[in-house]
Amino acid sequence: MTDRLQLLVRDLPPEAQQEALDFIEFLHTKYTRRPVRPFRFDWEGALAHLREECDSVQLQHETLHLWGQ
Repeated sequence: MTDRLQLLVRDLPPEAQQEALDFIEFLHTKYTRRPVRPFRFDWEGALAHLREECDSVQLQHETLHLWGQ
């Protein structure tokens, strides 16, 4: 398969060779498993100082306001 693939790609014009390389890299990314990292909770409690000032809905509204929505 590798030899056939190399022959087919070699016969393509340079811009098509680049397109083939881009597609192969896309497939590699799609089908290569990435190591699963455990979820971190290092952000937990970062807004605890705001607990007395506002609730979660108010925080959500403020976040949307800051993001310009």
